[in-house]
Formats: sequence, structure tokens, C-alpha cells
Amino acid sequence: MAAPYPSADIKGLLRQIGLELAFFEPGHDATLLGELLERLTAVVGKDGPPTIMRGLDVARARLGAGGSGLTEWLTVWHAWMDEATTAAEREQPFPAWPAAFGAALGHPPQVETPSPAPPPDGTRPARPLLDAQAECQAVCVLPEGHDDELMRMFCAEAEELLAEIEAGVLVLEQSPADEATLATVFRGFHTLKGNAAVMKLVVLQRLTHELESLLDAARRGRRPLDRAAIDVILAAADVVSRYVGETTRQLEGQEAGRSILLPVPALIERVHQVLASPAGGMPEPASAAVAATPPRLAEHATFTLPAVAPEPVPQAAVAPVAPTLEAEPVERPRVTTSGSVRVDTHKLDGLVDLVGELVIAQSMVVQAADAAAGDDTLARSLGHLRGITADLQRTAMAMRMIPIRGSFQKMSRLVRDVAVHLGKEISLIVDGEETEVDRTVIEEIGDPLVHMVRNAADHGIEQPAERIAAGKPATGTITLRASHQGGFVVIQITDDGRGLDPSRLRQKGIERGLIAPGATLDDRETLELIFAPGFSTAERVTDVSGRGVGMDVVRRNIERVRGKVEIESVPGRGTCFTISMPLTLAIIEGLIVSVAGQRFVIPTLAVRESFRPAATAITTVHGRGELVDVRGRQVPLLRLGRHLGIPGGVESPDRGIVVVLEAGFDCRGLLVDDLVGKQEVVIKGLGETFSGRPGFAGAAILGDGRIGLILDTTALVRLGRNPSETAA
Repeated sequence: MAAPYPSADIKGLLRQIGLELAFFEPGHDATLLGELLERLTAVVGKDGPPTIMRGLDVARARLGAGGSGLTEWLTVWHAWMDEATTAAEREQPFPAWPAAFGAALGHPPQVETPSPAPPPDGTRPARPLLDAQAECQAVCVLPEGHDDELMRMFCAEAEELLAEIEAGVLVLEQSPADEATLATVFRGFHTLKGNAAVMKLVVLQRLTHELESLLDAARRGRRPLDRAAIDVILAAADVVSRYVGETTRQLEGQEAGRSILLPVPALIERVHQVLASPAGGMPEPASAAVAATPPRLAEHATFTLPAVAPEPVPQAAVAPVAPTLEAEPVERPRVTTSGSVRVDTHKLDGLVDLVGELVIAQSMVVQAADAAAGDDTLARSLGHLRGITADLQRTAMAMRMIPIRGSFQKMSRLVRDVAVHLGKEISLIVDGEETEVDRTVIEEIGDPLVHMVRNAADHGIEQPAERIAAGKPATGTITLRASHQGGFVVIQITDDGRGLDPSRLRQKGIERGLIAPGATLDDRETLELIFAPGFSTAERVTDVSGRGVGMDVVRRNIERVRGKVEIESVPGRGTCFTISMPLTLAIIEGLIVSVAGQRFVIPTLAVRESFRPAATAITTVHGRGELVDVRGRQVPLLRLGRHLGIPGGVESPDRGIVVVLEAGFDCRGLLVDDLVGKQEVVIKGLGETFSGRPGFAGAAILGDGRIGLILDTTALVRLGRNPSETAA
């Protein structure tokens, strides 16, 4: 295992260099700075990341050369070095390499990441919008004397505005004449500019002012929104998003006060070029599109400019806008009549916990009253209480629910960027975006959606020429659909691409040692191979996919929220992934089972079926333990009482109940004494004392006040091959 990157030592030296730069006078303090640079080089070591080592070489060369502008140059270098160190620590892409660094060495640096190979059909991938040598600016995201609470409010509103802007821009790319959407995007940037002015965020104010000018030209019919204009607006929105994300992190105490490099000058110059050129006049050799960047990596995105002859820009055109609100009469979009109020999520969680306690107390009172019986007035009062409690519980849970629209809108941008990058034509259809899900589930489903949609666009959808040859339309279709089914939310990701070939999957599984050459798997089990770590059918590795990383993470994240994912695929026609998850992580529907008088809760989503087995249905196989016949299939049997070390449970399987659990394509029969019933339970954490105990996902207080442990069905299904002999 490689030694951890020594970022703490490097950060300490960078802080010292930053302090020296604050009082640096060229020609007087170069010796001390030189010593600090030598110490920093020694800490990074000869085996450090080549990009950071080149950055150190550049700094030493520039410090030795001296000359005018040295202090400003070192300030930019210090911000870049700090950001590059953070990227190395997090194993993320390095920040853009400023043009001044290449000039200091006499030549631009070699790019470490290999360029993507051209697609098989010979079409060239789109070039990115801003070059790695594009001019950047060191920005301190938190202004001096800022108010933390006001900055948090600014960031929260900016995130909402950016989501609206991105969704609107993607609509304008297809329908440039949509005046209502154009007005919405314009108002979004105008509001951002006004808010930035109030918060004295001059860099953001300057950038949004230029974008507002571009959109205003489109509104007035002077400059239609073509690909060049759309690309620069999306790139600028990404920069603003990165600024807001870094601000949020620093407000939370993560590396507060550090500067980041943003290509604001290059973006502003690009806006001026777009405004000065006629529609469609910018040189775009199958390019000028933003490179596809996964949302989680956007904070370290590298931007590139196509070779465009720069036009002279008047100095006044790029001067910072005065930090005051404009008097221009523009409609304020944030004024609504819904009366929405921002509430800290911790307060909502506390309310939900209290309602859960109330539900438990109400159940206990009702059961006690049932035992007493005989009082009709009490029964009516308790019935009324039950109705009020149920309504209160539904209302409290609804407060945690948010539409899945935001997650789906991000996929629109992702599909657009991947399609442009790969030279494909892809249409995204969204259905059920108003479906509401618990906010925690939304957070967990973000990464799986990104992986699955990106894989559908890359592996699933074919190149236009290949689709036409197969009798399909040139434009492929990816459909995202969400709906409620019972107490669960179901999300489907469907594409009409080439589908998954089971024979090819089997071959890849044998090559990677995932299955034995003589193993017999049905098509369903074969499709599940794609969830194995490191499994990939890609013939070549690209910057989109092909490394075999992703689908195992998808399954892990979904199972972490007690969900499951299933696959259906027809070669040549397409693939459908179906994700089923609980609506909320606070309450689940559970099957109550008993073992020797003790009760346990099994999430119903993991239960395939339950039955009382015949004595002849149980067999013992050497090395595999007990097996139970389930509709002709031999399934491993786990005696829950024996596994947990509970004496007194049924020993003869034909006197108990077998509950068939499933996790992926694995399944296991769980032998219990009896089925008590099915009910919704409020999930409680086990606390630190029992948090490391395998096989349990939490606990619930049942109606009679007793505690029932919630079983971790995934862990039970994937125990060792001879689980029936395992004792707790």
C-alpha cells in the first residue's frame, strides 16, 4: 500500500510561504522564500506528483529570475500550489496550469492525462472550451469581514439559481427562440449579480455582469444563442458553481481562507469574442463544447480555449462592476406566494424523531387499552388519537421530502456533455420528476445515477452510423422515470442502445476469474456480473469510462439505503436498470419474525417469499452446509437462532418458517420460528456500543414497548458458504 500523501506538512510550509508573501519585497526577501521552496521540494520528494514537482521548478526559476511583477506571480503560484496539493490529497484532477507557468519554463508542460482516442467511426471528439493555459485568477472566496449566516443564505440561493440556469440553458440549446426560458436564465444571472454585489463578491459580480450582457444581446435579437454562446454560458455557470461550492466548504471550516484559481479572465475574454462575432461565426471544428466532467469532479475541472485570434477589448469593458445594486427595472424571480421558509435540516430531523416517539407511545397506549377493554369512550378517544398521530407523522415525513427533479436535471447536463464529447446524438426523456423522496435518499442516489446514466450514454448508445446500419434512428434515447409503488420509490434508467450480451459477459467473467469456466449461470445471474468490482466490457479506457469502476459503487450506495437494483436487457434493443428504495430512511415497512420468543424485523423489500418447508426439502451438502429447495433451486439455509446463539428455537425446519431473502442475484433462506405480522417501524440507531455488530441495521420499538432488532439482510445473504455452522 502506497504511503499517504504528506499534505499536512506541505500545507504547513505553504502557510509559511503565504505569510512571507504578505510582506514580500523583491530583492530583499528572496533568500528566505528560496529556503522555504527548497524545504517544500524536500517534503514533496523526488517521487511526488510530476505536476507539483514542475510547479516547484517553475517557482524556483521565477524567483531566481526576479524582475517586475514577481509578487503578483508568486501570489498566483501560491494559490495554484495550495489547490494542487488538495487535489493530490483527494486523488482528484489537478487545477488548470496557468499560462504564466509555461512561459517561466520556456515551454508548456506535458499533459499527464492521455488524450481520449478517437471513436471507432473516425469522428473527432469535441475539444474543450477553455485551455489548460487559459488565464486564471487567484480568488479568495470569503471576503474580509463577511457575515457567515448571510454567506450561507447567498450560497443556498445561488445553488437554486444555478440549477434553474443550467436547466434553462439546455432548453435554449434545443429551442433558442424560447423567450420565456431566455428571460428566466437572464433573471437568474441578474439575481446572482445583485446578490454578489451585496456580498461584495467582486469576481462573481464581474463574471455574471458579462454573461448578463450576452443574454441581453440575445433577448434584444442582436446575437442569437448558438453553440458557442451556449458553451460559454455553461462553462461560466460551472465556474460560479465551483465558487459557491468552495465557499460552502470554507464556511464549514474546511481550509478556510485558502484561495482558488478560476479562469474568470479567460471566460470574460471569450464572452467578448462571442459578442463580437456573428452567430455561428466562431471557429468550431466539431468542437467548442464543454468536456464532459462528472459532477463530483467539477471543482477541479480543466478548461481549454480553441485557437481563436483574440480581439482587442477596451479596458473599460473588463473593469470590475461597482459593488452596488443596479436600478434597472428587472423582475425579481424569487418572490413567490408559496410562503416557503428555510429550516435547518437538524431541526427537521429532531421533529421527525419526536413524532416517531409519539407514534411508539400511541401504539403502547392503544395496546394497553385493548388489554383493559370494555370502555367505549376510551376506545373512541384512542381512535381519534390514532388518526391525529398518523396525520402528524405523515406531515412530519413530508417535510423531509423533496422532488427528485433536481437530480434528474443534473442528468440532462451530463447526457448533453457526454454526447458532445463522444460525437453521439442522445435525447434524454424525463418522467416523474415531481416524485418526492426523502432528502437523505436523494443524496445517496446522486452518485449511482451519474454512473448509470454515463454508462448508458457511453456503453449503451451506439454511434449514429452504427444505429442507422442497425435500422434505428440516429438519435439514441435515454429515459429516466421515477414513481411511487407502495412504500417505495422506483427509478428506471432505460436506453435503446446495443444492450448487454450474456455470452460476452460470461467470457469477460471467466477472463477476470469471477466465474469458473464450467459454471452454469442463467441470464439474470450473468447480467449481475457487471456489479463485480473491476468488471468492464470496454475495449479501451477513455476519460468517460472503461476502468471497471462504478457499478460496484452503484450497488453499494443503493444497498446502503436498503434498496436494490435489477437489470433487464435485450441484445440490440437496450437495457433497463430498476432501482427500488424506501421513500424514507426514518420509517420502513418490516416483516416481524420470532425466534425463541425474541422478535426481529426484516425489511420487506429484501423478502422474496416465505413458506413452511417439507422435511424432505432440506438437504446437507459437504462444504456448503444446509440447502433448502425453493421452486427447484437449491438455496443456502441459515438458521437464525443458531446463527445468533439463541437457544430454544425450532430445530426441525418443517416446524418453522423459511423466509427467502435476496441481495442482488444472491439469495438465502432464513429459518425462523414464526411470522408475527407486518408493520411500519421507526428506525433507531444502535449506538456506538453495537455499531460494529454485523447482521443488524438498527432497532425499532414495537407496539408493546419491546425492542426488535432490524436485520441487515444483505450481510446475512452474503455470509460464508457454510453459515449454518456459524454461531455468534
